[in-house]
Amino acid sequence: MPDPRKPRLLVLNQYYWPGIEATAQLLTDLCEALAEDAEVTVITGMLHGNEDAPRRLVRNGVRIVRVPSTSFERSRLVARASNYVTYLTNALVHGLRGRRPDVVLCMTDPPIVADIALVVAKRYRVPLVVVSQDVFPEIAVQLKRLENPVAMRLLRSLVSLYLRRADRIVAIGDTMRRRLEEKGAPPERVRVIPNWIDTSRLEPHERGNWWAEKRGVKDKFVVMHSGNVGHAQDLDSLVRAATFLRDLDDVAILVIGSGARHNELVALAELLEVEQVTFLYYQARDVLPLSLSAADVHVVGLAPGLAGYVVPSRLYGILAVARPVIVAADAESETAQVVQEAGCGIVVPPGRPELLARAIRDAHDGRYDLGEMGRRGREWVEREADRSVALRRYRDLLGELAPT
Repeated sequence: MPDPRKPRLLVLNQYYWPGIEATAQLLTDLCEALAEDAEVTVITGMLHGNEDAPRRLVRNGVRIVRVPSTSFERSRLVARASNYVTYLTNALVHGLRGRRPDVVLCMTDPPIVADIALVVAKRYRVPLVVVSQDVFPEIAVQLKRLENPVAMRLLRSLVSLYLRRADRIVAIGDTMRRRLEEKGAPPERVRVIPNWIDTSRLEPHERGNWWAEKRGVKDKFVVMHSGNVGHAQDLDSLVRAATFLRDLDDVAILVIGSGARHNELVALAELLEVEQVTFLYYQARDVLPLSLSAADVHVVGLAPGLAGYVVPSRLYGILAVARPVIVAADAESETAQVVQEAGCGIVVPPGRPELLARAIRDAHDGRYDLGEMGRRGREWVEREADRSVALRRYRDLLGELAPT
């Protein structure tokens, strides 16, 4: 039976456990931790490849309601739109019919789910918390994924609506906070809580571990991208950088993950005949400490113009395993600022494969103390981005709003 003494938290996001999306994994961590103090219900959608999953279940104290929705593979815009519309419609219906919550919380996947959450919150006259994982539609405009002026105006209006009316808005970085305030979020309602990593689960391992040996890179200098293979990551630059490194026979570039641009990048690597580049799919969470540790250096790319509109959370996993990072991003991006502040890597401009190649070559040639960079990164993430730090900040935030 639900504990009547606990506040009721209603959460909306299209992706949740067992999804491999970053928002799914972060939200699962957050909800399971908050379930210690609150009665948490998550309204989520169907997952591609997991259509037979139970529609309702309780997992680690969290009540999961999986509403009917399409679950097409998301690389095509029409398919993704269908997933969004069917999820949003059914999430609204269930949210309005369910038990009255004390607080409504949502992430921004899909981007206008916060408008649905706003309707639910207003229906029950309870506070709304929006956790902004990106800034829409600007991210789509910058990536030239959205160019219709009518659609841009409509989406800007919908985003502005919830930014002006939400009781709290969480930005995952200071640059993002400024972007949200420029879009109408009242500064006094905005809180900055970066995303996090569980440093007790994700710890450093030897570089030449069994994962590296299994993939034949134990004796190589390994450059790695591990995460989404989409439009925001500017992975073209990493693939093209390999053309400047053909003379380094011991360099292996691993691109690990899947996403909307996976097939395009595989085709680009074949066209350029860069045999050093190998593509692998997502690694299971239980082997992630080993796969991330197998790299000598990681590359985190962010397409030009996206500073503050999206923050690559995979940086924290890299730092947790004490590996250095080359960031190819605008200098004002949160990722570049963290690396500069912590002294845990190198920053180069985005979209410049020749400069990225130079940084990789310098790292390969021993011009940097990669071990010391990794150590400093681990210290920073333990202090600033550990799961315990973020969860304490979320508990404090919800304590401002939830009845006691």
